[in-house]
Amino acid sequence: MRQMHLVGFLQAQNCTNLASSWRHPDSRTDFLSADYYQEIARILEAGKFDLGFFDDRLSMPDRYGSDHVHTVEHGIRCVKMDPVVVLTMMAAATSRLGLGSTASTTYYEPFHVARLFQTLDLMSNGRAAWNVVTSLNDGEAANMGHAEMMAHDARYDRADEFVEVVLGHWDSWEDDALIVDKASGRFGDGHKVHRLDYKGRYLHSRGPFTVPRSPQGHPVLIQAGSSGRGKRFSARWAELVFVHYPTLDGGRKDYAEFKAMVAAEGRDPASVKVATLVYPICAATRMEAEDKAALIQTLPLEIDALSLLSEALNFDFASKGLDEAFTTEELDGIQGLQAMRDKVVRAIAPRLPTVRDFITVSGRGRPVHPIVGGPKEVADALEEWFTTPACDGFVISATHVPGTYAEFVQHVVPELQRRGLHRKDYTGPTLRDHLGLPRSVRGDWRGKLAAE
Repeated sequence: MRQMHLVGFLQAQNCTNLASSWRHPDSRTDFLSADYYQEIARILEAGKFDLGFFDDRLSMPDRYGSDHVHTVEHGIRCVKMDPVVVLTMMAAATSRLGLGSTASTTYYEPFHVARLFQTLDLMSNGRAAWNVVTSLNDGEAANMGHAEMMAHDARYDRADEFVEVVLGHWDSWEDDALIVDKASGRFGDGHKVHRLDYKGRYLHSRGPFTVPRSPQGHPVLIQAGSSGRGKRFSARWAELVFVHYPTLDGGRKDYAEFKAMVAAEGRDPASVKVATLVYPICAATRMEAEDKAALIQTLPLEIDALSLLSEALNFDFASKGLDEAFTTEELDGIQGLQAMRDKVVRAIAPRLPTVRDFITVSGRGRPVHPIVGGPKEVADALEEWFTTPACDGFVISATHVPGTYAEFVQHVVPELQRRGLHRKDYTGPTLRDHLGLPRSVRGDWRGKLAAE
C-alpha cells in the first residue's frame, strides 16, 4: 500500500515559520540550545517521520520600513542560526530521521555546498538532504556583499548551473575509489576520482572533489519553487518537492500538472515526491483541539504580516497605506515570491490589490487553513488529500514547539498507522529508503541534459 511521507518543518530560530509561535504559552524558549532541537528530532523519529527540514534566509526581515527594530522587538524571525550545524546536533540524537536544510544557490559557492552536504550525509550514515533555493530579497543581497538582488529568472538560470556543479562533484568519486590498505600502502585508486572542469555562463569549478560518496550515494535534492520558472526547476532537478496547495480541488489539479511536468523532463513522476504544507492543530478530542486553535488565533499581530510580506515580496509595505492599491508597475516590479504576488492578484481581480488584500489573501503570519480536530478528524483530512491524490505526503508546520510535533505524533500518527497510511517502522537506514528512492547512481542525472 502507498505510504504517505511526513516532514517536520523547522527553523533554526526563535520561532517556527509561524512568527508568532514564540508567544505561545507552551513554546520552549531555549531555542539557542542543542537540547531544544534534539528533543524535536527525537519526537519526529518516534513518529517515523521521513525527515526534519530547516527553511532558512540569509537576513532577518528588515524590508518593512527599511529597519530591523520592529523585527527584534516583536520576535519576527529575527534569530537565524546556521541550520546545518543544528542538524549535526539532531543527527547525534537520532539514527533514522532524515536531515534536510536550505542552502542558497544565489550567494553560496557550489563546491562549498557540495562538500557541506556530502559531509553531513556521511556523518549521518546517509540521511542528508539539500533544499535548493534562490535567495529573494535585498537584505540577503546586502548581507552577502551584493549591491542588488539578481532578477527572478536569472536566479534560476544560475541555480541550474549550480546544481549541475554540485551533482558533478558528488559524482567525482566512484563508489570503490577508496582502498585504505595499510599492507600495500595504497589509500585509493586515483583513476577513480575525477576532476569536474565545469565552465558555464555563471559558474566555473575545477575539482577534484574532496569527499567520497555516502551510503545513499549523495544527498536527496529538495525544492519548493512555486512560480512557473520555479516549477520547471523542480521538475528538472528535485526528488522531494514542498508545495502549499490551499484547496483540495486546486491541489489535485496542480499535483497532476506538476507530475506531468516531471514526465516531460524525461523523469519518472513516481520518483519525485510532493509534500504539501499543513497546519495541524490536534488533541485527544475535537473540542480540545478547537480550544487550542482559539488560543493560537490570538497570537499573530498585523506587524507580523506586514514585515513578512515585505521580506517575501522584496517590497516595502510601509510605503503604502493599508487600503492603498498597488499600481500595475509596482506589481510587475516585484522580484520576490512571484507566486504569492500572483495568487493575491488573481483573488482580487479585476481590481488592483491593496496592502490589506495582501494580508488577507496571503495569510502571511497566520496558520493558513489549519486542520483542527481529534485523531479521526485530522487523519480523515490527510487521508482525503493523500488518496485523491493531491500529494504524496505532508510538511507538518508547527504553531508551537515542541507541542505541535508531540501532539501530532501522540494523537494522529497512531491513527494513520492503523489505517495503513503511514509506516510503523523505518524500512532502512537512509533517507532514500524512507522516500522509496533507489541509491543514487553516478551520472544518472546527466541523461536528460545530454538529450537537450
